[in-house]
Amino acid sequence: MLIRYKKNFEKIAMGLLSFMPEGKDIKKLQQTIKEYETNPDWHLYLWKEDDDILGAIGVRTENDLNAIIQHISVNPSHREIGIGKKMVQAVYNQYHDKYAVCPTEETKNFYDVAMENSNK
Repeated sequence: MLIRYKKNFEKIAMGLLSFMPEGKDIKKLQQTIKEYETNPDWHLYLWKEDDDILGAIGVRTENDLNAIIQHISVNPSHREIGIGKKMVQAVYNQYHDKYAVCPTEETKNFYDVAMENSNK
Protein backbone atom coordinates (compact mmCIF):
# COMPACT_ATOMS: atom_id res chain seq x y z
CA MET A 1 0.00 0.00 0.00
CA LEU A 2 1.27 3.45 -0.94
CA ILE A 3 1.44 5.84 2.03
CA ARG A 4 2.44 9.47 2.12
CA TYR A 5 5.82 10.31 3.66
CA LYS A 6 5.75 11.85 7.12
CA LYS A 7 8.63 13.35 9.12
CA ASN A 8 8.65 10.39 11.54
CA PHE A 9 9.62 8.16 8.56
CA GLU A 10 12.67 10.29 7.75
CA LYS A 11 15.35 7.71 8.65
CA ILE A 12 13.54 4.92 6.81
CA ALA A 13 13.06 7.13 3.72
CA MET A 14 16.71 8.22 3.75
CA GLY A 15 17.78 4.60 4.07
CA LEU A 16 15.66 3.58 1.11
CA LEU A 17 16.79 6.49 -1.05
CA SER A 18 20.41 5.68 -0.19
CA PHE A 19 20.06 2.44 -2.19
CA MET A 20 19.80 4.44 -5.40
CA PRO A 21 23.04 5.02 -7.34
CA GLU A 22 23.04 8.76 -6.62
CA GLY A 23 21.99 8.21 -2.99
CA LYS A 24 25.41 7.63 -1.46
CA ASP A 25 26.09 11.26 -0.55
CA ILE A 26 24.58 11.97 2.89
CA LYS A 27 24.34 15.75 2.35
CA LYS A 28 22.54 15.24 -0.95
CA LEU A 29 20.16 12.75 0.70
CA GLN A 30 19.38 15.24 3.45
CA GLN A 31 18.72 17.97 0.85
CA THR A 32 16.44 15.61 -1.10
CA ILE A 33 14.41 14.73 2.01
CA LYS A 34 14.21 18.43 2.95
CA GLU A 35 12.92 19.22 -0.55
CA TYR A 36 10.21 16.56 -0.17
CA GLU A 37 9.26 18.04 3.21
CA THR A 38 9.13 21.69 2.13
CA ASN A 39 8.38 21.88 -1.60
CA PRO A 40 4.63 21.56 -2.31
CA ASP A 41 5.42 20.17 -5.79
CA TRP A 42 7.53 17.26 -4.46
CA HIS A 43 5.69 14.22 -3.08
CA LEU A 44 7.36 11.23 -1.45
CA TYR A 45 5.49 7.98 -0.90
CA LEU A 46 6.49 4.83 0.91
CA TRP A 47 5.36 1.31 0.12
CA LYS A 48 4.09 -0.56 3.15
CA GLU A 49 3.24 -4.26 3.32
CA ASP A 50 2.13 -5.74 6.63
CA ASP A 51 4.00 -3.51 9.08
CA ASP A 52 7.15 -3.11 6.99
CA ILE A 53 8.12 -0.19 4.78
CA LEU A 54 9.81 -1.76 1.77
CA GLY A 55 10.13 0.99 -0.85
CA ALA A 56 10.03 4.67 -1.66
CA ILE A 57 8.90 6.55 -4.75
CA GLY A 58 9.18 10.28 -5.34
CA VAL A 59 7.05 12.41 -7.66
CA ARG A 60 7.52 16.01 -8.74
CA THR A 61 4.53 17.84 -10.21
CA GLU A 62 5.31 20.43 -12.82
CA ASN A 63 3.15 23.26 -14.17
CA ASP A 64 -0.08 21.40 -13.34
CA LEU A 65 0.72 19.27 -16.40
CA ASN A 66 3.24 16.57 -15.52
CA ALA A 67 3.82 14.22 -12.61
CA ILE A 68 7.43 13.14 -12.94
CA ILE A 69 8.58 9.98 -11.17
CA GLN A 70 12.05 11.00 -10.08
CA HIS A 71 13.02 8.47 -7.40
CA ILE A 72 12.28 4.74 -7.10
CA SER A 73 13.92 2.55 -4.49
CA VAL A 74 13.17 -0.84 -2.97
CA ASN A 75 14.89 -2.48 -0.01
CA PRO A 76 17.45 -4.86 -1.59
CA SER A 77 16.17 -7.84 0.40
CA HIS A 78 12.71 -7.34 -1.15
CA ARG A 79 13.67 -6.78 -4.78
CA GLU A 80 12.57 -8.87 -7.74
CA ILE A 81 9.10 -9.52 -6.31
CA GLY A 82 7.22 -6.66 -7.97
CA ILE A 83 7.21 -3.96 -5.27
CA GLY A 84 8.74 -1.31 -7.53
CA LYS A 85 6.23 -2.08 -10.26
CA LYS A 86 3.36 -1.86 -7.77
CA MET A 87 4.65 1.54 -6.60
CA VAL A 88 4.88 2.88 -10.16
CA GLN A 89 1.41 1.62 -10.99
CA ALA A 90 -0.05 3.06 -7.76
CA VAL A 91 1.49 6.47 -8.48
CA TYR A 92 0.22 6.31 -12.06
CA ASN A 93 -3.29 5.46 -10.83
CA GLN A 94 -3.18 8.33 -8.33
CA TYR A 95 -1.95 11.00 -10.77
CA HIS A 96 -3.01 10.09 -14.31
CA ASP A 97 -6.44 11.77 -14.17
CA LYS A 98 -4.87 15.20 -13.60
CA TYR A 99 -1.30 14.87 -14.93
CA ALA A 100 0.70 13.25 -17.65
CA VAL A 101 2.74 10.75 -15.62
CA CYS A 102 6.29 10.38 -16.89
CA PRO A 103 9.71 9.26 -15.68
CA THR A 104 13.05 11.02 -15.52
CA GLU A 105 15.95 9.71 -17.58
CA GLU A 106 17.10 7.80 -14.48
CA THR A 107 13.72 6.14 -13.85
CA LYS A 108 12.68 5.64 -17.49
CA ASN A 109 13.73 2.01 -17.94
CA PHE A 110 12.04 0.92 -14.73
CA TYR A 111 8.92 2.95 -15.50
CA ASP A 112 8.64 1.47 -18.99
CA VAL A 113 8.85 -2.11 -17.70
CA ALA A 114 6.35 -1.46 -14.91
CA MET A 115 3.83 0.15 -17.24
CA GLU A 116 4.30 -2.48 -19.94
CA ASN A 117 3.44 -5.19 -17.44
CA SER A 118 0.37 -3.28 -16.26
CA ASN A 119 -1.13 -3.44 -19.76
CA LYS A 120 -1.11 -7.24 -19.94
